[in-house]
Amino acid sequence: QVQLVESEGGSVRAGGSLRLSCAASGYTYTRGWFRQAPGKEREGVAAIYTGSGNTYYAESVKGRFIISQDNAKNTLYLQMNSLKPEDTAMYYCAADTWGRAGDWASPGKYEYWGQGTQVTVSS
Repeated sequence: QVQLVESEGGSVRAGGSLRLSCAASGYTYTRGWFRQAPGKEREGVAAIYTGSGNTYYAESVKGRFIISQDNAKNTLYLQMNSLKPEDTAMYYCAADTWGRAGDWASPGKYEYWGQGTQVTVSS
C-alpha cells in the first residue's frame, strides 16, 4: 500500500505560477499528475518514470508545466507557470508501482491516488 499526500493548491491570477508536491510512502514505478474540472473527465497532465526520469506532458500544458521528482524525498512536483483559467481543476497525483502497461495518461494505469488539491486560476 502506497499513500500519496499532496500539498495544498491555491488560487492565482492568470499568468501566475503554482507548485504542487506529492509525497509517496513507498516505491513507485511511474507517477503522474491528473486533473478534473467540474463536468469533465479526469485527464492526464504529466507523468514521469521514476527510474529513467523520462517525462510526458499533455499538449495543453507543454512549455508551461514541469514535472520533476526528488527521489531522496520520494516526492513528486508539478511546477505550473503561465497559468490560464482553463487550468482550473482539482489536481491529483497518481502512482503505478509495478510498471503496468498502458498510456501514461490513462487513469487505469495507476493504482494509487492522492486526495486531490484545488487549483483555481482567475482571469
